[in-house]
Amino acid sequence: MNTMYSQKFINNAFVVLFSMMLLCLASFKVYAQATPAKVEVPDWALPGSATHTQVPPPAGFHRVTRTNNTRIGIFEGQSDVGAALVPGSSSYNVATKQYTIVSAGYNVWYQRDEFRYLWIKKSGDVELSADINFPDTTGYDDRKAFVIIRQSLSDDSKEAVVALHGSGLLHLAWRPEQGKFMKEMRANNREGLPDLVTGYAKRIGIKKSGDSFALYVSMHGEPMHQVGDPIQLHLDKPFYAGIGFCSHLPAKTDTAIFSNVVLENSH
Repeated sequence: MNTMYSQKFINNAFVVLFSMMLLCLASFKVYAQATPAKVEVPDWALPGSATHTQVPPPAGFHRVTRTNNTRIGIFEGQSDVGAALVPGSSSYNVATKQYTIVSAGYNVWYQRDEFRYLWIKKSGDVELSADINFPDTTGYDDRKAFVIIRQSLSDDSKEAVVALHGSGLLHLAWRPEQGKFMKEMRANNREGLPDLVTGYAKRIGIKKSGDSFALYVSMHGEPMHQVGDPIQLHLDKPFYAGIGFCSHLPAKTDTAIFSNVVLENSH
């Protein structure tokens, strides 16, 4: 009798031990799946510094844009254009009517972009403007918040953008053809030329009239006014119009807040 009970005890103990081993293996498997892989930043994507010069991405390099077609405020969707190594996020405060964009991204420059984009499809002539604020005053100087009009959501799309950099640089930049290098018209920090504006812009805007795109600005709360000459860029309809932000750090997010966003068709 004692032998029978001893054998039964041993069998039960073996079953319990085996079950615990299976549970441990399953838990390890789940943990391994949940542990994020280390983010590998290519050298070309590193920001400029005293010891490093940022260079263009390799020819033909792309990442597929991540898109969420859920409406946010006045916009129809939001995208991580160029799929930065760290996903971005966005929110809208109904009470204050402010948009908060959190984004990483190596740059919005050269022949491809990485940034968080809140967008709506439009056609015809449009005007888009917003007040810009960078909550973290210690962010990278070349981070940029902007109003932007693009042909598509691809990372190398044709586009025209009015951007305010963390350093205060204000420019109208454009990509004349898909996959081509960006061009720019600076309003300040003009490298030997007289500045067209002084101080730090309070509000920025872009106006599309046919194939003409112009930079608009309010430096200190005065009425918006055009600065510099317009540039020429043809976009087929429909195109995308919206607001965006890029931290200029390939694997680290930063934040920009857009207030009093106005988007309307102009006549």
